[in-house]
Amino acid sequence: MWNLAHKLSEERDAYHTNTVVPIWQLRENLKFRLSEMQHYPSEESCLKYKFNPVEVLQQIDFVKKQQKAIWEFLNLESLALEEELEDSKTKHFLLQALAQSSEEKNGLFHKVPSALLSLECPCPGLKALVIDEYRKLASEYWSKLQEIDQQLNVIYRNINWKEDDQWVYQTVINQYPSDLLRRRTLYLDVLQRYLPHKSRHDLVVHEKAWDRYHFTKNQRKLLILNWAQARKAFLFKAVTAVAEASAAHETELALANTRQKQQELCDDLKAKVLQWRVQQEEAAKLEAAIATRRKQKKDEKERVQKEQEMIRRAQEKEKVKKYWAEKQLKRQEQEEKYIQRLEELRKLLAEQAIKDRERVKFRQALLEKRLLEKKELALQEAHEAEEKEKCLEALRQQVAVVAKLDPARAVSDTVASKARMGIGTEEEFVLQKPLFKLHTYNEQQIISDPRLRVELALREAGLHKTLYAKEILPKIPPLKLPRKDMESTAFKP
Repeated sequence: MWNLAHKLSEERDAYHTNTVVPIWQLRENLKFRLSEMQHYPSEESCLKYKFNPVEVLQQIDFVKKQQKAIWEFLNLESLALEEELEDSKTKHFLLQALAQSSEEKNGLFHKVPSALLSLECPCPGLKALVIDEYRKLASEYWSKLQEIDQQLNVIYRNINWKEDDQWVYQTVINQYPSDLLRRRTLYLDVLQRYLPHKSRHDLVVHEKAWDRYHFTKNQRKLLILNWAQARKAFLFKAVTAVAEASAAHETELALANTRQKQQELCDDLKAKVLQWRVQQEEAAKLEAAIATRRKQKKDEKERVQKEQEMIRRAQEKEKVKKYWAEKQLKRQEQEEKYIQRLEELRKLLAEQAIKDRERVKFRQALLEKRLLEKKELALQEAHEAEEKEKCLEALRQQVAVVAKLDPARAVSDTVASKARMGIGTEEEFVLQKPLFKLHTYNEQQIISDPRLRVELALREAGLHKTLYAKEILPKIPPLKLPRKDMESTAFKP
């Protein structure tokens, strides 16, 4: 309320600033100029103050036109507000009728309005007739409302969906506008995704039931709205008829006419009421016929949509069959290519196996040759060692202690001291031999390693740099696995 009052105050201030203030300023300006002209009526005063009567008249005409336009706008706005108030009253009556219970609705329909009960009619029969006609009209609308409510209850009982499923259904339906192309197909597909436990047949049956329930509910709202309008029109006509009767009665009393004329006037009014009742019944029948035609039109539209949907599905099925036939043909062609490639690979593998067997035989002969050479080499080394031992024995015999006690030799020069001084030096025989023996792998052990043999086979075939060689060589284990305490974990992740 405070916001509304503040808004009205701002609009009033804006209206005062834009409309009232300029008029008062113009009025004060004109009064000032007139007073100046009365004090200085000569032409010099007009020139002094630069007063132009034509310009002032144009300004006054402009202000008049502006005020006239404002008044017209205000009149239109007042009429619009009056119509809005009337519509709000009708909507309030409609909402009141929709929100009340069955007993309250019965009282709302059958209760005689206080406007009819408080009518002062000179003819008692006319008032009773008006009340009876109102009750008959209310009974007709009440029976129609009960029939529609019964239909709604039957339809709602037949809808055995849970509240969550019904809420999902209404939410999905409301997301698609009524003028959307293929609207029904789209929301049925979405409903099948959100309600997987409901079949498409269940969705279609529920759709029909819900449309029938929605259509009947709209008919109920329309019936209550028609009842409100008919009630308003009946009250207006009843008040008008009673006013006419009262005026006629007063006229008859003033003219001192007979009671017969009063009765004729009442009969005439009764005939008017009956005629109005017939018109109302005819209007109700026309409304029912219009609703039936709308329902038939809607059913025809749904039938056309279903036929179009069936045609579209048949076309899509044909396309799917064609697609699968093409896919099957391509699959068969691909299988034939795979079979042909497999045969080629088998031939290549057979040829490669023959070559591998030949290589194995060759390597075996080569290995036997190398073993024979090693044996010969070992025999030669043993013979050389024996010759060497003989030479050493001869040397030992040569350097053996055979000297006798000789004190003079103890104080004489030694061979080493003479050699340092260069006395009696001779070339010495130096036997070239290694300082110590190496304990490592021999040739037999190295050749017997499967990793070396596979690498040599791949190298001879020219495949040692391929991805196959890089993948298979690290996977070949040695003849003797290393001890667990000798394994290195430095390069492991």
